[in-house]
Formats: sequence, C-alpha cells, structure tokens
Amino acid sequence: MIVQRRAVTAVLAAATLLLTAGCSSGEGQGVGGSGGTDTASPRRTSPQSSPPSQATEEAPPAKGSVKVVRTVAEGLKSPWGLAPLPDGDLLVSSRDDGTITRVDTETGGKTVLGEVPGVSPAGEGGLMGLALSPSFASDHMVYAYFTTESDNRIARMLYEEEKPAGEQLGAPDTVFRGIPKGYVHNGGRIAFGPDKMLYAGTGESGETGLSQDRSSLGGKILRMTPEGEPAPGNPFPDSAVYSYGHRNVQGLAWDTKQRLFAAEFGQDTWDELNRIEPGDNYGWPEAEGDSDDAAFHNPVAQWGTDEASPSGIAHAEGSIWMAGLRGQRLWRVPLKGTEAAADPQAFLEGEYGRLRTVVSAGGDKLWLVTSETDGRGSPEGGDDRILELQVT
Repeated sequence: MIVQRRAVTAVLAAATLLLTAGCSSGEGQGVGGSGGTDTASPRRTSPQSSPPSQATEEAPPAKGSVKVVRTVAEGLKSPWGLAPLPDGDLLVSSRDDGTITRVDTETGGKTVLGEVPGVSPAGEGGLMGLALSPSFASDHMVYAYFTTESDNRIARMLYEEEKPAGEQLGAPDTVFRGIPKGYVHNGGRIAFGPDKMLYAGTGESGETGLSQDRSSLGGKILRMTPEGEPAPGNPFPDSAVYSYGHRNVQGLAWDTKQRLFAAEFGQDTWDELNRIEPGDNYGWPEAEGDSDDAAFHNPVAQWGTDEASPSGIAHAEGSIWMAGLRGQRLWRVPLKGTEAAADPQAFLEGEYGRLRTVVSAGGDKLWLVTSETDGRGSPEGGDDRILELQVT
C-alpha cells in the first residue's frame, strides 16, 4: 500500500520539480541555491590512492541488502534528530514543535519529555540534532542543536524521567552559540565521537562566503568539549573549527576504526559523502563534488542532487548508509578503508518518501526516520515513521 501511494506521490513530486527550483532536495529553495537539476546525474565514486595501512583492510560485498523488519512508531511530526537510550528506547526531536519525545521501541508508545524553550522554527531551522552525553548513565544530559531568533546553538538539558510527562526536561544550559542561522542551510547534526568530544555539522546559512572563512562557524564541522570549548588537538588555535569548505553538513558517522565521515548537500550538481580529516578544505563554493584543485579534499562518493540530498548517515556492516530526502531512498556505500569499495547502491526508493535520519541500532540493524511532514513531503496516514532495518 505504501509503495502504491508513493508512486502517486512521485508523479506529483515530479510535476512540482518542474515548477520550483531548490537546493539539493529542496532543502533551502530560493536562498543560497539556484535550483536543483531536473534529470538524474550519474553517481560515481572518487578514486583516491590508499595508504598502505588501508590496503589490507577487507571490503564488504559489492552488493548488500535491506529488509524492513517493522515499523517502530508512527504519527511523528517533523522528526529530525534521533538518540538511542541505553535501555533501547529512542529520543526523537520535532523540528517544528520544538519538543523531544521518547519512543518505546517495543510498543511504539510516545511520551513527550517537554518543549525546548528558545527554539524558533522557520524554514529548515528549529529543533534538530540530538545526542546523549558520554556520561549519560550518571549525568542524564541530553544535548540538542537548535535555531533561536538570533543564531543556531547547542544546549544540554537534564532528563529527569521520574517527573511527569511534559516536565522531564530541565532548563537548557547553552554550551555553544553563534552558529549562523538562515531560512536554509542550518546544518544541525551533532554526535559525540569515539574521543568523547562533541562534533557538529553546520551550514553556511545561504551565505556561501562563510564556508571558506575559517573565522566563521558557518559551513563547517566543529569539534568541542562537552562544555563547548575548542577540543584539544583541533587544527586551528583556539577554534572549534575541525574542517571547512562545507555547504550544509547534516550527516556524521564513524567507522570501526574511528574515522569520521560526513554527508552534505550540494547545490545544482553533486551531493557528497566525505572522509573528514582535521583542517582540510572541502571546497565549497569553489568546488562542488570532485575537483582538480589539490587544495580541496575530494569526496568518497557523489550523487546527482535529485538522487540523494543527504541528511543522516550511519556505519554498519562495513558500509556507510545515507538517508536521502529529495532522493527518497537509502544509499549503501561499501568501504575499503576510507574509499568506496564499489558503486553506491540504492534501497527503498520511493517506498517511504523522504528519509531524514539513519542511526546504528547495533550489529546489522539500523533505525530509519522518514521526513514527509517537514513541509516538503506529501504526508499521508501514519507519517512520519521510525523503521527498524536489517542490512548487509
């Protein structure tokens, strides 16, 4: 039934694309982008030489598989960030409502923890990424990236489960502020890395010049302590900037060797999956996708903007899994070291609509969040959903 209704949706979406221009996936039409392509561009991987230490790494099979095990929850409004709790339940943010909800992964039951004060949703802004403190078992802190009337910022809140529903979030303690905000390109993904430092993907808010300006927080990947200070070992003195030259980063994930990958929206031509090295320049706005300029770090893989429009990514079974918004599909990129071991493979194309967030559920399982109620989809009964996937 979902496949049938998505077929109808696809026809309507195609007609809409002929009338509207937007950034990759329609994530930010009008500002900071001159319009997406109307025909699919061939995806391709970027060949790069492997260091000797990677040459012996095994690659997963060139072809994988995806099985939708079950629908975990339905009826979510503008879901964005997802954070698995130690007991197996999930926290999910509502971008437009500014609330955080706990989802019981056995029953699908939803409990609203509370509303995050100060959230000012507009366009692509609102309450976005979520992350649990590395010391969550003892401090019960939940981190959130959100848009206010003046900026994008990161705050942490005490989660007091014993309090009544709707009153379980403590007052926000802002740990980082001043990230440029815009109607588009707000980034929003946050995650604690294996080093227990907090990473954040930001956008250039429609002002392309910010990406190459290392004094700006826009169009960057940031790395900071849990208290919001520049992390020890960062590439630039007294700065939280970890990498730059990004357009709009919304996906962060580490492989089993603690190497960081990130997904970002392109403008008219190429969306990107990148291997992130500290201090490297990823090219925007001078380069989109592969470049012959040695000053820029080329992507691991790239897609035409109507095939992907990537948001969240996760690592599982030797591959990066990437959720596509405008592309309405889940991409698998098998890795050998930090290179793509084979061409990317698409799954679930058009079956569940726009896909926003994908998170590892351990082993060969993933959590996948749809995004039909974000103002750019075509929501019907049950949207939006959290799905449990089994992958190879």
